[in-house]
Amino acid sequence: MALDPSDTTGGVGRRALLAGTAAGLAATTGGCTRRFRNVTGRDAPEQLSVTIATLVDDYDRNAIRIAKRLAEHLEAVGADVTLETLPPVELFRRVLINTDFDVYVGRHPADRDPDFLYEALHSVYADEPGWQNPFGVTSMSLDDHLETQRTLEGADRREELTAVLDWLAAEQPLTPLCRPDEVRLVRTDRFDGWGQNHPVTRLGYLGLEALTGDGELRAVLTETRPTQNLNPLSAEYRNRSTVVSLLYDSILVSDGDDAVPWLAESIDRGDSSVTVTLREDVRWHDGRTLTADDVAFTYRFLADTSLEENGIPSPSPQYRGLGTVFDSIDVEGDSRRTLRLETECGPDVTTRALTVPILPEHVWADRTDEASFGGIASATGTTDAVVTDNVPPVGSGPFAFEDRTERERLVLERFSDHFTLRPDVSLPEPTAETVRIRIEPRSEGAIERVERGDADATISTLEAAPVAEVSESADVRLLESPSWTFYHVGFNVRNAPFSNPYVRRTVARLLDKAWIASEVFGGGATPVSTPVTDDWVPDHLEWDGTDPEVPFFGTDGDLEVETARDAFEETFTYDEEGRLLARN
Repeated sequence: MALDPSDTTGGVGRRALLAGTAAGLAATTGGCTRRFRNVTGRDAPEQLSVTIATLVDDYDRNAIRIAKRLAEHLEAVGADVTLETLPPVELFRRVLINTDFDVYVGRHPADRDPDFLYEALHSVYADEPGWQNPFGVTSMSLDDHLETQRTLEGADRREELTAVLDWLAAEQPLTPLCRPDEVRLVRTDRFDGWGQNHPVTRLGYLGLEALTGDGELRAVLTETRPTQNLNPLSAEYRNRSTVVSLLYDSILVSDGDDAVPWLAESIDRGDSSVTVTLREDVRWHDGRTLTADDVAFTYRFLADTSLEENGIPSPSPQYRGLGTVFDSIDVEGDSRRTLRLETECGPDVTTRALTVPILPEHVWADRTDEASFGGIASATGTTDAVVTDNVPPVGSGPFAFEDRTERERLVLERFSDHFTLRPDVSLPEPTAETVRIRIEPRSEGAIERVERGDADATISTLEAAPVAEVSESADVRLLESPSWTFYHVGFNVRNAPFSNPYVRRTVARLLDKAWIASEVFGGGATPVSTPVTDDWVPDHLEWDGTDPEVPFFGTDGDLEVETARDAFEETFTYDEEGRLLARN
């Protein structure tokens, strides 16, 4: 692992370490920036070779256009570039599981609350699978701020998060590019009430008014993964999964900027604890009773899917950081409905932790063994829980699994015993008897299905170019929703040359974020300089027509090649043929 240079400065103060400017970067390297930049090895120089990984065109045309632009500009400055396009499962396995990449371009799932940066950047996750620090960042100063912000609220938390964002802007282990608009297409002649809640959550599909008698909600997905794998813990298959949200319940559910009790009948917050009382007689889809023991099991399981049976902890590739929020969980009372959760985290982070899907202990407790495939052992510490496709899934959510055809369709049925259907519960309920999801890989195909009346809604967000051609009518309308995901370039900081922050900063300046938002997304995206939503962006890091830290080497998307080559010459050298040379 490459140590973060900001941790080798001895007496440099915390704020100096986190200065978000080139001068700040010099401070973090103890005043020896140029010497640090030029120490790249002693072997004979070879042309700098970079592989850029991204999704194949069918899955994300925006990502591949960005990756191609980056490849063109790297080649223009003399690098040897390979563009590798992969289907989602292979890309996520390459990047999130095996960390076998130089650079990748993709969409980060992020979250409304900036605590997702704790999981994305903390060094404890540098060797773990999933969206937990796939970049391999290791910085004690950063860890300190990430840990401290979890315990605070209000202005104090904002100050710590500003320090995190300053560090990120200076070091660039990932470069945020833009936040895409979330647009879906829905029909209003069969179901009404679209848009009352965000359609990425279960609330977006509950409480709808059924206008026809067949009771079937027909939806379209542009990705095949939910038909192949319904494991909520799988990093290769899970991203922002509406399907998981429909199948599994959580203690709280996000509702705009707030969170409301869901499985919880009541929540009592103390200074360092949360007491949760569950609703009575909640059932799993197989008829068994959901108890506080299942909740306690879920958080233990997220922290270690082997439950200490294999000698080596095997945390969940998803929700790992949220599984560590609670120091202890005690089930109280004979009814098995009440839990006391001890935590040092602040209310924002605690709330976020209470939104994870709750798992049935009687199903998942048998998946703690070390995984093997046909008698071939998997990587040490990998458990059956991580590799199972979890079909059929057993949840407690408003809809239960009914059927699937891989890469074609997924059918969910309304769970008649769900607590939202009780007359004394005032929460949105499942009004559709069936949710029938069809797979249509391209946005154009998904839009066509809705327009001709074969589908009622697109669950997936749609690409900007085909959306621009949609003609809304009395029965068909576009549904716009707030977005907190963002497109980014991710660097593998474990290996040279991207272990050098100056190299990362220089590469980041090869992309014009404004041009990407305008030309790649057709204006359907907003350029960003930080990975958090606007409410959390400090003034000095706000986008103001250009990136305040890594401005583009050019104008209107056109690279000023000589300017960029001069910047690369700070770290590398050129041969007589103009090739950018690096030492192995």
